[in-house]
Amino acid sequence: MTKTLAKNQGLYNGFLAAGLIWAIIEETNFDKIALFFLICVTIAGIYGSYTTNKVKLFFVQSVPAIAGIVLILLNK
Repeated sequence: MTKTLAKNQGLYNGFLAAGLIWAIIEETNFDKIALFFLICVTIAGIYGSYTTNKVKLFFVQSVPAIAGIVLILLNK
């Protein structure tokens, strides 16, 4: 179980770091880049909660990303 959690944490952090770095570098397409990586983070949270059977993981990882997606879409 620890191995699965570590894989999920690495996946989640990798998506998050890649997205933040890219969004900082490529400011003109921030919305598109942010949406893509927020969706990736949401998927990582869903994967983590599914593979570990921990619903809390979904709320900690996916819900903030979903809120970000909604805010970006409402801002358009």
